[in-house]
Amino acid sequence: MTGGATGIGRSIVLALAGAGYDVAINYQSSGAAARKTADEAGKLGARTLLVQCDVADEVGVRAMLESVRKAFGRLDVLVNNAGTTASWTPKKLETLSLEEWDRVFAVNVRGLFQVTRAAAPLLKDSRGCVVNTASIVGLRPGPQPLPYAASKAAVVNLTRTLAWNLGPEIRVNAVAPGWMEGEWMKRMLKDRYEELMGKRAKATPLSRVVTADDVAETMMSLIQSNRFVTGEVVVIDGGFSSST
Repeated sequence: MTGGATGIGRSIVLALAGAGYDVAINYQSSGAAARKTADEAGKLGARTLLVQCDVADEVGVRAMLESVRKAFGRLDVLVNNAGTTASWTPKKLETLSLEEWDRVFAVNVRGLFQVTRAAAPLLKDSRGCVVNTASIVGLRPGPQPLPYAASKAAVVNLTRTLAWNLGPEIRVNAVAPGWMEGEWMKRMLKDRYEELMGKRAKATPLSRVVTADDVAETMMSLIQSNRFVTGEVVVIDGGFSSST
């Protein structure tokens, strides 16, 4: 589980733990939050492994997967959730830093590939599965920073091409959340968070925005129930994108 300390990561760690899985929790800088999530997973009966690693670092990624192999002896599920974004002023292209652009792609795209590649031998042995965190802005325009949106479009493509390359032993799917409550959107929307999230909820057929637990629930369905589904991207936005 990459990016497993907070948000979607925390929710899926706890969902996996509750379903009887042991969990390796990757984090880069959120050590305290990762330890708290691990403690919560432990209370649900899971053995946990905390692994600090920048998924953009190939050597670190290889070492992380070796740690997983030594700790658990197998890998049934990989959730690629690690991600980052960039700062910019919407519609003002010159405010985008190319260094930030490169960092977003290094984590969100190359990192996802590196972790999946390193995990593939273990996943093949268990005939396991991969679930990637994409985003609705990888499928349609939105107010997210350009490199983030472009990187999530790449995640959508990688999901489909990895499914083709890793089948039949490994299934690869993705989820694409819409506007999700929590710290990520608070950083994006700043002082307009409550106003804009309220408007989005009113415009959504299910009358609310997405939660991290909604995303975890869909991920668990892809992991446990949809045995003949691969290469798919499941939109989780309460019907917003189908009604606009």
